[in-house]
Amino acid sequence: MINFDEEIDRVGTNSSKHDTIQELYGISPRDGLAMWTADMDFRSPECVIESLKKQIDHGIFGYFGDYSKYYEALIEWYLKRHNWKIEPRWVSVTHGLVAAIGIIIRAFSNPGDGVIIFSPVYHSFKKIIKANNRNLIESPLLKNSGQYKMNLRDLEKKLSGKEKILLFCSPHNPGGKTWSKKELIKLASFCKSNNLLLVSDEIHNDLIYPGEKHLTYPVAAPEILDRLILLVSSSKTFNLAGGLMGNVIIQNPQLRKAFNKAHAATGTTPNRFGMQIAESAYRGGETWLDELMVYLNKNRKLFDDAINKIPGGNS
Repeated sequence: MINFDEEIDRVGTNSSKHDTIQELYGISPRDGLAMWTADMDFRSPECVIESLKKQIDHGIFGYFGDYSKYYEALIEWYLKRHNWKIEPRWVSVTHGLVAAIGIIIRAFSNPGDGVIIFSPVYHSFKKIIKANNRNLIESPLLKNSGQYKMNLRDLEKKLSGKEKILLFCSPHNPGGKTWSKKELIKLASFCKSNNLLLVSDEIHNDLIYPGEKHLTYPVAAPEILDRLILLVSSSKTFNLAGGLMGNVIIQNPQLRKAFNKAHAATGTTPNRFGMQIAESAYRGGETWLDELMVYLNKNRKLFDDAINKIPGGNS
């Protein structure tokens, strides 16, 4: 059993989550609980730590090359965990997925074009859209029995014809919703009807509670593959966010060519540490992940029970 109860002091370790909380919120990291950003206070899998130790013992940290073992590990993981067979040629590795979204926006739209999001959603979506001088189109999610629901009928009324990209979050951040096959197919049809590129950010695709199921878009709605860009990473799954590596997976060769051209304009050499720890996590981190999700599910129930005991807390 992995000890997820171990308390690890992260103050003074260049932790964005802990070492900037005083500046941003006026709360001492010694007094407050840093629950405002998406990395975990658990050690990454032992295989990841051993991979880093091996690199350190070697002592030379030059440019990363030869992606073959990384691709092999990635392909095996997605076939086993998501029933999806990836081809290496479909994959481009970027310096994280927010950077990838910026490249996609520049490759497939022009300043003033519309980019659609379903709000509330991960705050960096808005930032990167606005920073690239694109028109932010927000479609508010509806709440239905404690679950978020898309309102595509209302969204269609807002469209001007200048929208180029729909940026989707699956599973949803911050709502945690795992979208059903029916919902994914309906959104795919909407994108086809309105000539939209569908960008599906699935970075949380492995952080699924017991009893729930994430459907990756290529499996759920293969009819959208001609206009789909899929974003995935090991970073959230295994607590490796500092490695800054993301995978942009594009099956349509014309889209892939356009993305790779824009990617080349930013530089494509990856972080060698990130690539090697990601490979090690995909190969040896499955037991860690399975135990993590059982542990997090218990934490969720404890948190929900405590909140609901507060007068008015469950209203």
